Amino acid sequence: MSRAVELSIVMPCLNEARTLGECIRSAQSFLATSGVRGEVLVADNGSDDGSQAAARALGARLVDIPERGYGSALLGGIRAARGTFVIMADCDGSYDFARLAPFLRRLRDGADLVMGNRFTGGIAPGAMPALHRYLGNPVLSSLGRVFFRSPCRDFHCGLRGFRRDAILDLDLQAPGMEFASEMVVKATIRGLKIAEVPTTLSPDGRGRPSHLRSWRDGWRHLRFLLLFSPRWLFFYPGFLLFLAGIAGMAWLLPTGRMVGGVGFDIDTLFYASLAVVVGSQSMLFWLFARIYGAREGIVPAGSHYRAVASVFTLEAGLICGGALLLAGIALGGYAVSFWNASDFGALSASRAMRLVIPSGTLILLGFQIASSAFFISVLEIRSTRGPQGSQGAPPREAESKAA
Repeated sequence: MSRAVELSIVMPCLNEARTLGECIRSAQSFLATSGVRGEVLVADNGSDDGSQAAARALGARLVDIPERGYGSALLGGIRAARGTFVIMADCDGSYDFARLAPFLRRLRDGADLVMGNRFTGGIAPGAMPALHRYLGNPVLSSLGRVFFRSPCRDFHCGLRGFRRDAILDLDLQAPGMEFASEMVVKATIRGLKIAEVPTTLSPDGRGRPSHLRSWRDGWRHLRFLLLFSPRWLFFYPGFLLFLAGIAGMAWLLPTGRMVGGVGFDIDTLFYASLAVVVGSQSMLFWLFARIYGAREGIVPAGSHYRAVASVFTLEAGLICGGALLLAGIALGGYAVSFWNASDFGALSASRAMRLVIPSGTLILLGFQIASSAFFISVLEIRSTRGPQGSQGAPPREAESKAA
């Protein structure tokens, strides 16, 4: 019988008694007028304002989700849903449940995830704070498109539809508001078919402050985007820093320089060396993150990653790291011989440091690469144990429901 349900309309709920009833009636009206075999499911996250009683009275399925958080409530509702397709939306009156036909049509046409776009559909006056409309959403959505090449232009729209099995296969984990970004990012990474439809956003009718906290939740979204994009978090900044350091060292190794009356000498050379070391470590962190992500199935192993991984083997890392280490030690030995030539007396700091700084840089790079090769080999060890995590126990459906 559960397989006969085509569409589940899922509403996360935390003290939405003021607007929940109208949202349920609107969703039920859509199912009735469109002839869709479906259900209205309320994923309650611990309401104490009568929301649960309102849901039961109107005949909606009520599922209790004890784990607090927007993402927890939605994930619990999605797991409990019986439909082939799920359309989720907030039950605060900001979305029109009578206008779900475009979402269902795109899903029937083969889309895995259908995102609403409030910026093309229309945002009513007072429906979205200016901070979110002109800064938060545009910036985070733009970063998501750049980082992951996602087609979505409104990453955080609360109205979206999807194939239930496709989304559950993504193994979503985020318990908070960043769940919205996690769904889009993982769907994009896994190559799911994503579509967009314009949707309107109206002022909510809850009569109380939103559960959303602008700066806290904005940071959570940004943090998630960065953690899932090690290329932008580690590789690009590290590569630029490494190149800048190499250029600086090459420029200053022969002699000090004067530019516009400003002198650059061994102190600048030291910081250029530091840029080389920090940049190389950042690029190695990128490689660590990519190998771990591919191993755990978080991200697919792309062709560029496979090419790098095939070259950066344990043996290659040890040879390269060992060569740099020996070169650094040899250069350090030459610096000592230079000191010996002056009977271990006072040296020109400028001349001596032009040997010591490159020597130390090579030794650090050699150690980094050799130790990283061992660490990567540890990451690539396949465990013989099964997965330790799980998607958690299924949510508990409220025992008292309307007949």
